[in-house]
Amino acid sequence: MKQLVTFAIALTLLVSCKDKNEEIKLEAGTVDIDTKALAPVSDAMIESAVIYEANIRQYSREGSFDAFTKDIPQLKQLGVKIIWIMPIFPISETNRKATGGDFASLIEDEAERKKMLGSYYAVSDFTKVNPEFGNIEDFRKLVKTAHDNGMYVILDWVPNHTGWDHIWISEHPDYYTKNADGEITDPLNDDGTPVGWADVADLNYDNQEMRKEMIEDMMHWVTEENIDGFRCDVAGSVPLEFWEEAIPQLRAKKELFMLAEAWEHELMKDNLFDMGYGWDTHHVMNYIAKGEKKVEAWDERMNQINSIYGLDDILMNFITNHDENSWNGSVEERMGDASEIMLALSYVAPGMPLIYSGQEYDLKHRLKFFEKDEIPKIKGKSWPLLEKLGKLKNQNDALNGGKQAASYTRTEVANENVLVFNRAKNKSEITFIGNLSKEEQTIDHDLTGMYLDYITNTKIDISIGRLVLKPWEYKILIH
Repeated sequence: MKQLVTFAIALTLLVSCKDKNEEIKLEAGTVDIDTKALAPVSDAMIESAVIYEANIRQYSREGSFDAFTKDIPQLKQLGVKIIWIMPIFPISETNRKATGGDFASLIEDEAERKKMLGSYYAVSDFTKVNPEFGNIEDFRKLVKTAHDNGMYVILDWVPNHTGWDHIWISEHPDYYTKNADGEITDPLNDDGTPVGWADVADLNYDNQEMRKEMIEDMMHWVTEENIDGFRCDVAGSVPLEFWEEAIPQLRAKKELFMLAEAWEHELMKDNLFDMGYGWDTHHVMNYIAKGEKKVEAWDERMNQINSIYGLDDILMNFITNHDENSWNGSVEERMGDASEIMLALSYVAPGMPLIYSGQEYDLKHRLKFFEKDEIPKIKGKSWPLLEKLGKLKNQNDALNGGKQAASYTRTEVANENVLVFNRAKNKSEITFIGNLSKEEQTIDHDLTGMYLDYITNTKIDISIGRLVLKPWEYKILIH
C-alpha cells in the first residue's frame, strides 16, 4: 500500500473532485446490468475497489446461492467490485462443531443435533459445493451474475487443514501432520498445544504430492468455474514456498485477485498476494472507539505500515468481518457511537474497505457460526452511507488504495483527539477531519474557502479560526 506519511505544520490542502460538476446526492433506482465481457482483474480496478464478504448461509432465510444472486445488482449501488464468498464446500460430518464449541455428535436430541451445520472451514471436498447452498449450476449463475454486473468473485480457500471426512484422510494419511504416536492431529501451536480447531485435521506441507493436489484443486475453480481469485484462510500458517509455487501457476491461467488472511509482508512480495489483512489497523480502531487510546495510536499504526510494507502492498480495512462479528461482537457492541466515523475512516484511509454481509443492513447481533441464523434485510442508516462512501471510493482518485495509491499526508493539530489528514492523486484531493473521542473538541486551523462537506452534501464556508467538532463528528471535505 503506497503511503507517504508526512507531517505538516498547518492544515492546508483540500480537495477537488475529478469532476466538479459531479452529482453528489445518490438516488435509489434500477441498476443497469452491463452484459459486456468482464475485463480481467487489473491494478486499475483494484485502486478503487470495495470488497464484499458474502456469508451465504446467513445472508438470507433460504441460505442459498440463488437468494444471494438476486441481490448482486444491489451491491453495485454500494460500489462493490470484488465479492469474496466464504467457503462453499461440503462440510465434514465427523467432528462437526456445534454452538458452544462441542461436537454435534455429543448432542443427544436429534432435532437439536441436526441444527448444527458445522464450520465452513472444515472442508470435506475442495472440488464440490455444499448442498446446503444449492448445486454447481446455482453457483455458476452467481458467478455469471456478478460478472454481468462488473464484479469479480473470489473463493475463500482453506489450505491449512481439511475436515476429518476428507478423502485424503483415508487414502493419503501421509498428507497430514502426525503426533508421536503416528496419529493425525488437529492444528497445533508451536509449543505443541492444540490451537482449538478440533474439527479439522492439519495438513503436512512437507509432502510434495499433497501440495500438487492442493494446487490442482485450486486450479479447478479457475479453469472450470471461471472464478477470479482466492481469499486464503490463515495464509501465514502455510509455508511461503507453497505460495511461491502455487500462485504463479494459477496466474498463468488467468489474471487473479489474491487476498491473504495474514499480515506478513513477505506474502505480498514478488506478485504473490495482492492484499493482506489490516488487523492492527482494526484493533487500533476498536481501542480508540472504546476510549482506550487516542489519535497517537492511529499515527503509530500508519508509521508502522510505512516501515513494514512496500509502496505497492495493500491492506484490507474493516470494522467487522465474520470472525469479529461472531466471536468479538457486532459493530455496535465494539464501537458504539464511534461506529460511523470508524466506517468512514476505513474508506478514506489507505487500503481497500470491506463490507461484511449484514453490515449494509445495520446488523446488530452476533451471527451464529455453526448453525443457521439470518441477517436483517431492512435498509436503515448504513445503506445510504455505504452508497456515498462507495461512490467516493470508486470515483475519486484521492482514495486510490492499490499498487499506485494516493498519498497520505498527516496534518498536525494541537488536539490529541482530532485526526486530520489529506490524500491526493492526479489533481484530486480530499481532507478528513475527525473527532476521535466522545467529548466535543475544538481545533485551531488556517483553512479558508468554500468546501463541499461530502457526507452532508452541503457547501461550507470555512474561515481561519476555530472549528468545533461534536463527539465522533467527522468531515470529508472536497474543494
